[in-house]
Amino acid sequence: MTMRDALNLALKEELARDKSVFLMGEEVAEYQGAYKVTRGLLEEFGPKRVIDTPITELGFAGLGVGAAMVGLRPIVEFMTFNFSILATDQIINSAAKMLYMSGGQFKIPIVFRGPSGSAFQVSSQHSQAIESWYAYFPGLKVVMPSTPADAKGLLKSAIRDDDPVIFMEQERMYGMKGEVPEDEDFTIPLGVADIKREGKDVTIVARSLTVPTALKAAEELEKQGVSCEVIDPRTIRPLDIDTIVESVKKTNRVVIAEESHPFCGVAAEISAEINERAFDYLDAPVKRVSGADVPMPYAKNLEQLAIPDVERIIAAVRDVSYL
Repeated sequence: MTMRDALNLALKEELARDKSVFLMGEEVAEYQGAYKVTRGLLEEFGPKRVIDTPITELGFAGLGVGAAMVGLRPIVEFMTFNFSILATDQIINSAAKMLYMSGGQFKIPIVFRGPSGSAFQVSSQHSQAIESWYAYFPGLKVVMPSTPADAKGLLKSAIRDDDPVIFMEQERMYGMKGEVPEDEDFTIPLGVADIKREGKDVTIVARSLTVPTALKAAEELEKQGVSCEVIDPRTIRPLDIDTIVESVKKTNRVVIAEESHPFCGVAAEISAEINERAFDYLDAPVKRVSGADVPMPYAKNLEQLAIPDVERIIAAVRDVSYL
């Protein structure tokens, strides 16, 4: 099953399970989603549960927050998370803070979901990986699946969660395939990392698009005599730092791969926490492999240079291994 199909299945199951769940966003209904994640849902659940909105992100995000305050469970789709920037007042100043500012009187069970990160030659304004921005604010949970199974299990958990969840689907990964449990009760708890590959020499922490890239690098490094453990946090906030630290204590070396910019990024936070919790176990400095610290180029050759690839991760692993 593709990532797209897994997300669609999760949405379908949760809409059927709980009548307080509804979906809204630009082109989610009649057009069946800009990336066809919501196909078939309007026909099955009707226009009161699957709602096309005007092109006004701040407006329909605010509508979703209000709906969550009165007991519904909105799923707000952004056509791309680049457009969510227009809705950040509602996401950050309303959704993230309402539980705290109301003294616990208002829960905000809302999911903001959609494609994030780079696509294929959509240039600077449509290629931003902004997960560190949302993870910065207390009150928001930030989720980034890297497999179809994780996408289904994590999205179902996000919809059932009583707190606002930012659910980022990497735009290049919608067509990626993998096994997906058909169990309607299959969920993956938020805040639990997954060890995608066991290893003993170097820990590679990767998320979203960089997970399959890291796994390919680990396969190649195995041929070179380096055993890599690949960990996918899956949830950026809350972050399962304990699983990462335990791996570092075993391997004594760590490389962090991410698509987003390095400055103030998630990898910087993970690096700081590793240094605070496991410094005495490190045999080499933490190495980061991030996206280029520039606006994403449009030209295909430059775009490829701006995104971490197998070769850059291999080079980083060899560097921390002093090879």
